[in-house]
Amino acid sequence: MMDSSKSISFYHRSLTLILKALILLYICALVSAVDLQAADLPFVRVSPRDPRYLELSDGSPYIPIGLNMIAPPRSAEKAGLADMEEWFKNLSANRGNFVRVWLSNPFWDIEHETSGVYDEKKAQRIDKLFALARQYNIRVKCTLEHFRYFHSDRKSWAAKSLHHVSAGGPAQNLDDFFQSKRCRQQFKRKIRWFRTRYRNNPTVFAWELWNEMDCVRGQGWLEWTEIMLAELHRQFPHHLALQSLGSFDNDSKRNRYRRVCLLPDNDIAQVHRYLDLGAQLKICHGPVDVLAAAAVRELHSYKTPKPILLAESGAVEPGHTGPFKLYAKDKAGIILHDVLFAPFFAGAAGAGQNWHWNHYVAKNNLWFQFHRFAEAVQDLDPPAEQLESVFVDHPQVRVYFLKGKHTLLAWCRDKKNSWRMELAEGVPPKRIRDIVLNLPEIRSPASATKVQFYDPWTDQWQKGRMGPGNIALPEFTRSLVIKIRY
Repeated sequence: MMDSSKSISFYHRSLTLILKALILLYICALVSAVDLQAADLPFVRVSPRDPRYLELSDGSPYIPIGLNMIAPPRSAEKAGLADMEEWFKNLSANRGNFVRVWLSNPFWDIEHETSGVYDEKKAQRIDKLFALARQYNIRVKCTLEHFRYFHSDRKSWAAKSLHHVSAGGPAQNLDDFFQSKRCRQQFKRKIRWFRTRYRNNPTVFAWELWNEMDCVRGQGWLEWTEIMLAELHRQFPHHLALQSLGSFDNDSKRNRYRRVCLLPDNDIAQVHRYLDLGAQLKICHGPVDVLAAAAVRELHSYKTPKPILLAESGAVEPGHTGPFKLYAKDKAGIILHDVLFAPFFAGAAGAGQNWHWNHYVAKNNLWFQFHRFAEAVQDLDPPAEQLESVFVDHPQVRVYFLKGKHTLLAWCRDKKNSWRMELAEGVPPKRIRDIVLNLPEIRSPASATKVQFYDPWTDQWQKGRMGPGNIALPEFTRSLVIKIRY
């Protein structure tokens, strides 16, 4: 028989255990509620109808239209989430449906004090991010890590010392971080932590292991990538798994890109490329549509039967030393326009994804450019069309054709108009007149039932008609879209 003091102590312990159990059940219920609430949406997947394109798990087409939106400029939670909502609202209002976020950015980072310890309060910010994304019909590509050094005075944004043994972490150096069993197991535990919370959330477009993995100053990252991509697939069977590499701006990148793009568990072949006057490759100095389209064609040359995305682009000061100074003059958004249109019309699975979401897109209020791309591809089902990309070099325009089973879509870009002419030299765009395109190169449809032209600079459609094996274009400035149904 218990005495009264022991009895009271027993009841206190029991009550404490019951309360802890109830709290745990409540938290699990909240997580399950989030999962169940989100699970009524379809997931994004590689299309079984055509593996070069994406679709939703209900079979409807999905063309990602969006940009990098890594984190808000303000660090306070309420203010930062308000920044994100403002951007989401503007993107969604202009028919955008995709963003990329770095979950390793300090605003979101769950692992910010101690290596292997995860912050519940930071996780709640991610919960709110996904809730906002769902509200505005946006899918989120989640990048898990981005650091390049343990210690760095030059690039503090790229340093993360907590994983080093000097800060209580498991790694002696970066080679150890990627190659040792204990460090690999710890990263897998982090993946499993995210799985517990978000495994059934279709707001997640994909999980991306690392930002620009080949820029990390450590050996063994390729084998590490193979191991962790497989782990992502085990833990997130409904989500895509990805890896990214640094800007394709020199010849040494080619072999790295080929190897990573061809990895079986890397679901999307991604490429980063910028207008960069300090780049080794001269193509990075020229017209933005040319450098963007060439990056997509490079990945196509690897014969990889998977979707391709230009996942980072835009313009930088030489050697990526800052945002492009001429952004301030680009009030029309010609750089963003070329980044959006050129990759898709060169055979990518979606619009190109610009960097500098805050310094350029939001600052210049260029959200309308996303609407213009969405308008150009409205009602298009790329997997059903089995699209074939064809390039025609006309004396006055570069013509990027997409030829499908029932649709021919083309984007015509004025060769004389470019960032250099319009922004650096101040030469305004001129009207393009009297262009007739011959169509034998793209096997022109014999029985076109509907011919339309879309001007993405005026947001206007107009009817057209075919000639005998050719098509006469209306007047336009900068660029024009042709749409033929047959």
